[in-house]
Amino acid sequence: MAASGAGVTRSTLRQQIADALRDEVLAGRLQPGQEFTVKQIAEQYGVSATPVREALVDLCAQGLLDSDQHRGFRVHEFSVDDYRGMVEARMLVVDGIFRRHAPVSQPPAEPDVSYGVALVSIRRRGEAAARAARAGDLDVLIGYDIRYWRELGRLVAANDYIADFLHRLRVQAWVFSVPYLRADRDLLGWLWSEHIELVDAITRGDAAGAVDVVRAYNTRSLEWADRLDARAGRTG
Repeated sequence: MAASGAGVTRSTLRQQIADALRDEVLAGRLQPGQEFTVKQIAEQYGVSATPVREALVDLCAQGLLDSDQHRGFRVHEFSVDDYRGMVEARMLVVDGIFRRHAPVSQPPAEPDVSYGVALVSIRRRGEAAARAARAGDLDVLIGYDIRYWRELGRLVAANDYIADFLHRLRVQAWVFSVPYLRADRDLLGWLWSEHIELVDAITRGDAAGAVDVVRAYNTRSLEWADRLDARAGRTG
């Protein structure tokens, strides 16, 4: 990731570095608790320290990194209770969205071209995510799943603040989950693949059906958290 190309602004470079490091965390190449410095990352990517420092501060603001004034940065370590809180938060928000927002509960009488185009794009991402989930391909699944939920959140919430909040929760949940899922022999039993069922419910304007799909998903996520606690010998 060299900074020599014309037209590459510091802001663009900052975002590229942040995206690259986030992908490293999601892929499990940067492990929870792993420490590094601005200098190490700058040398790794062949860039100056300023955009690296800015990118790392951005990732701290997203809850993915922790900053230590004397030791640099480290990948944040989410607990099972943190994960459970993420699931419960998204349950409340998504349930409210699907029950109250017009695009799901009351589809427009006249066809909305942009809405339909967005649903087609979301469906394609959902199909790719579902295939990856059924195949147990985490690397492919994570990328498509994050984009699927980000686009879906923007479409049905019609509120960028809510959509950004849900996106942040989604990324954090994956950061927590990846190390456990990669070590789980029953991986396929816990990967969600009902992306298309949810899109179908939204396409029909079936708010209750959409809520049912999401609630079932979140219930299974909480069951997985309980399983992790049980494995660790926690009784709650």
